Amino acid sequence: MTIQDLEPRMVFNFFNEILKIPRPSKNEGKIIKYLLDFAREHNLQAKTDKSGNVLICKPATAGCENLPVVVLQSHVDMVCEKNSDVVFDFNNDPIQAYIEGNWVKARGTTLGADCGIGMAAALAVLASKDIEHGNLECLFTVDEETGLTGASELEPDFFTGKILLNLDSEDEGEIFIGCAGGRDTLGKIEYTKVAAPEKGIAFRIDVKGLKGGHSGDDINKGLACANKMLNRLLYPFLDDIEINKFDGGNLRNAIAREAYAIIVISPGKADELKKHVSKFEENVRYEYRSTEPDMAITVYETEKPETVMDGKAKFSLMNCLYACPHGVLAMSREIPNFVETSTNLASVKMDDRYIIIATSQRSAVNTSKDDASACVVACFKLVDAEVWQGDGYPGWIPNPDSPVLAVAESVYERTFDKKPLVKAIHAGLECGLFLEKYPDLDMISFGPTLRGVHSPDERLDIASTQKFWLLLINILKEIK
Repeated sequence: MTIQDLEPRMVFNFFNEILKIPRPSKNEGKIIKYLLDFAREHNLQAKTDKSGNVLICKPATAGCENLPVVVLQSHVDMVCEKNSDVVFDFNNDPIQAYIEGNWVKARGTTLGADCGIGMAAALAVLASKDIEHGNLECLFTVDEETGLTGASELEPDFFTGKILLNLDSEDEGEIFIGCAGGRDTLGKIEYTKVAAPEKGIAFRIDVKGLKGGHSGDDINKGLACANKMLNRLLYPFLDDIEINKFDGGNLRNAIAREAYAIIVISPGKADELKKHVSKFEENVRYEYRSTEPDMAITVYETEKPETVMDGKAKFSLMNCLYACPHGVLAMSREIPNFVETSTNLASVKMDDRYIIIATSQRSAVNTSKDDASACVVACFKLVDAEVWQGDGYPGWIPNPDSPVLAVAESVYERTFDKKPLVKAIHAGLECGLFLEKYPDLDMISFGPTLRGVHSPDERLDIASTQKFWLLLINILKEIK
């Protein structure tokens, strides 16, 4: 069976086409062209704004002309993560998707079902001939994953609908009416290159095989952060090693899955280091036995580099990484099992002058988001790092009295003979930014079941996609 054979067939056919189109964040030109070509082929009105957002409009079907205008919204970009042993160019290569049991997966990379499957559903509605609906506006936004740029720069009069269905959620059977706000915080530690010890031995140490995942949805699942783990491993040897390279994680909204360091140590300490790594792996594999079964930590001798970072920078880096928080900071006091505030130690990268530490903070409460960000800033300032913070994005305050929520709940119960869960989500959605420019919007968010999002373990549940599609088309039919 191929992707195109899956049901709902029209949705999966469009999803299969989307898989072939490279669409990294901030490099969405190919998918934008695809959407505009689609509109021309189907004789639909389309327009773009200065950011690259696309709006495709479809007239109401016969007899539905007086229904309210509905906006179907999804983002066009995808998180580009791959396993370190996979050769893949996200700017040019098509995603290699396959079916395994009830899941659609990708070979060694992210799948891009976040939010490719939402795009596919919107395109299927636009292309359909037999789905009842009022006037539709399908909004496709750019750069959701790395900056929410499309939503933040959306023009106030770009669309006209007052009802918005966000197709970017990841749990079938759940309807979301709120989300956390967030902010990125970056620290830059300046370093100088000094000569490596003449008699030192170089080792490369890797932490790999971690699950990683979405820094919002998965932050409370007990997963390990590769950056924290590698630094914890090295910390007992703070005074004994010199560091040539420390590299871990990639994206600010993904939990770091892999990290490695190249270090130089005196010959007399080499055996002690190797024994320490072996014992450390044994200990942390036990600590994370239920959440990180594929964890692997390796150490091997490598060619000695000519330079290492200066001692002050090494001291600053390792102490900063140990002190910098990661994970859940607070649970909601009102909503059971809902993460209120968290922070993600996303990546550590080096150029020729700086060690760059990227983090992101999320909270459903703006003041708590500010507090979490200030905590990370304080860690950076204690080691005299330069600090940069993004403007952040607002949360989406839940409205339990939403009219479209009432329709969706009723439709779900009648379609599937059970009630959906109505929830807020700790991940960030574009809905909060939409409300800033369209304060009268009535919104909900829903989607099929996705797992492992923002990691190469990303997978799409096939059966839930059929239910997602039925819910969408029945909501469109029932909106009055």
